[in-house]
Amino acid sequence: MTPENLTGPICVHAEAPVWSPSWGGIRWVDGEAADLVTLRDDGIHRLHLDDEYAAFFRPRASGGFVAFGARSLHLSDTADGPAHVAVTFDLGQARFNDGTVDPHGRLLAGSMAIDDAGAVGRVIRIGADLASTDVLSRVQVSNGVGFAPGGGRAYYVDTATGRVDVFDVADGDLRGRRTFVSIPDDQGKPDGLTVAADGSVWVALWGGGAVHGYASDGSQIARIELPVPQVSACTFGGDDLETLYITTSAQGLDPDHGTEAGSLFSVRPGVRGLPVVAFAG
Repeated sequence: MTPENLTGPICVHAEAPVWSPSWGGIRWVDGEAADLVTLRDDGIHRLHLDDEYAAFFRPRASGGFVAFGARSLHLSDTADGPAHVAVTFDLGQARFNDGTVDPHGRLLAGSMAIDDAGAVGRVIRIGADLASTDVLSRVQVSNGVGFAPGGGRAYYVDTATGRVDVFDVADGDLRGRRTFVSIPDDQGKPDGLTVAADGSVWVALWGGGAVHGYASDGSQIARIELPVPQVSACTFGGDDLETLYITTSAQGLDPDHGTEAGSLFSVRPGVRGLPVVAFAG
């Protein structure tokens, strides 16, 4: 499988892609620019958050979107903004990094340490009323999180561990954390992930130049190679949900790196994704 470059290197740190018809297709973040970037038939559109960083976002059930900046939750009533800060969180020496919406319509927002502060990140669950509860603590680099079809399992990455972990989901809570797959150091570090309708898990490998696909039993079923080292996240989209969109990053690379890092890629790996779940708030 050879991915197609859809945009060229238009971002410094492209991450957190999400497909939704509500904003016309595929959208992702350009982190340090604090932009939401959307690819439509008429080209690239950027929406700036009034924040120092853009971490991730999701559609809202009522319309518009919810987005996370460095430490704030932003709400918009329309797909193209503007967005306003609804809640600011005290994250200490951490900032938001990645997250998702659970099958009950609640946000799971993960954070990561800044300035080598160690395992000071956490995962916060946020309901429709914007009340929050800690779900996980002592996280170093919270990244991909996704739910299996039917919602009975959840997959999670703390990149610093080099693992994808799996939880059982009971009464909406995450229980029984255990290793789903360990990524050897020479294959990169697990970053963003997505789960397909057949239960397979697709994981971006930061520093590994690839996306790996794993069956629900943890066996590797695919390797998609990218022409850049820092592969940040992936999601299924398209009208048939059979296109895997892959974000890549030029974060920390020399200005004259001369690669396609910062581009959005796509490939059709032969499986179908799950529709995005909207935030209930």
